[in-house]
Amino acid sequence: MTDTGEEQGGAGRDGPWWWDRPRGAVLDVGLAAVSAVECAVEGVPFAREAGLPVPVGVLFGLLVGSTLVLRRRWPIAVVLVGIAVSPAAMGFLLGVVGLYTLAACEVPRRITATLASMSLVATLVVMYVRTSGDQGASQSLVIVLSVFVAVALTVPPVLLGLYIGARRRLMESLQERADSLERELSLLADRAEERAEWARTEERTRIAREMHDVVAHRVSLMVVHAAALEAVAAKDPERAAKNAALVGDMGRQALTELREMLGVLRAAESPKRVPAAAAAAAAVVPVAALVGGFEDGPGPSLAELEALVGQSRAAGMVVELDVRGAGPGYPAEVEQTAYRVVQEALTNCHKHAPGARVVVRLAHREGEVAMQVENGPCGADVVQPGLPSGGNGLVGMRERVLGLGGVFVSGPTDEGGFKVSAVLPRGPYEAVVRRVGWRPVRRRVRASSTAPPRYQSPVWSIP
Repeated sequence: MTDTGEEQGGAGRDGPWWWDRPRGAVLDVGLAAVSAVECAVEGVPFAREAGLPVPVGVLFGLLVGSTLVLRRRWPIAVVLVGIAVSPAAMGFLLGVVGLYTLAACEVPRRITATLASMSLVATLVVMYVRTSGDQGASQSLVIVLSVFVAVALTVPPVLLGLYIGARRRLMESLQERADSLERELSLLADRAEERAEWARTEERTRIAREMHDVVAHRVSLMVVHAAALEAVAAKDPERAAKNAALVGDMGRQALTELREMLGVLRAAESPKRVPAAAAAAAAVVPVAALVGGFEDGPGPSLAELEALVGQSRAAGMVVELDVRGAGPGYPAEVEQTAYRVVQEALTNCHKHAPGARVVVRLAHREGEVAMQVENGPCGADVVQPGLPSGGNGLVGMRERVLGLGGVFVSGPTDEGGFKVSAVLPRGPYEAVVRRVGWRPVRRRVRASSTAPPRYQSPVWSIP
């Protein structure tokens, strides 16, 4: 909108000089022309009364009326001109439009009140002087008529201008609020899209981690059994047949787990397109549910650790299982994460420490469960199985444990082996207590300058 309250269609200034729109310029020029004609006509009697030539009075009227074209640029000056020429009984349109413009624009209210009062007094005095000389007019009638004319020419334009100015400011405030709300909604939509993208990334990472854990362990055992089968096929047919049967069992188990995982993924797919609002709401999901890395439905548990260790023993690895305490029963995600940590640690032992002695420790504590897989050094004459490694095993274990609020530490031991330790809280309450009121202390053990730094696990202490 303009300063006087007229609606402005365009967002920018496309009018000449100080006008916002060409329509405003045309309106002001037209009002100025009408005011100039009025003042020129009223300049004829003014020139006669003042004893001036008529052309001078007409020219003076034209100049005074033409100042109305400046009402948007200098409204105070226009009102002062109208007050100044009021004794000459000219410029009524100039005064009315000037007062309206002054009240509608962003001029301080004290200035508006002062100029409106001056215009009211000037009009009252001029009307009283001009009507008091009429024959037969009573004094009270002259006063009433003068007050009426003065109020009629001053108060309505001011009130209308105040109303238009207040309405314009209200509309601008509402427009600003609408723009602010639109910006906030756009920001919220961007954040929701970022959260949705983050959720999709986390879900892809979780699926990749599950595929790695399921395939890597089974296939590693199959490779170990296949190598043993190749070595004893000619010397010990009975043992070769046993290894062949184990390879087949490992392959069938791997296929079964893959089939179950793919079935869960297909069941989770929706046949209908998810709306954008639902996708944004779905992005705000618990972090533990995304990065915990547990399967929907029945999955591996701590009760299956004995069978898991037995599979590694059948592959020729010397594995010792040490369980301390009684398990009170943990949430499914905790048991599945603990199982996957031990499974991946055993897989790494098959890859990087063939022939080494492995100890698997499991301790049930108050509010948490701790696990540790430690292998000794490999023999110098042990043949490496040549299993490929992508370097994602330790990363996946750490993500699983930290996603449930646990602690994960891995590193080489002083004896030349490797150790993986993890502690998982029983539930969300224990995870919060662990984050807020408990901090694990990592102690750095000095080693020789040529050996890599050793770290002592802060999460395992079985007496």
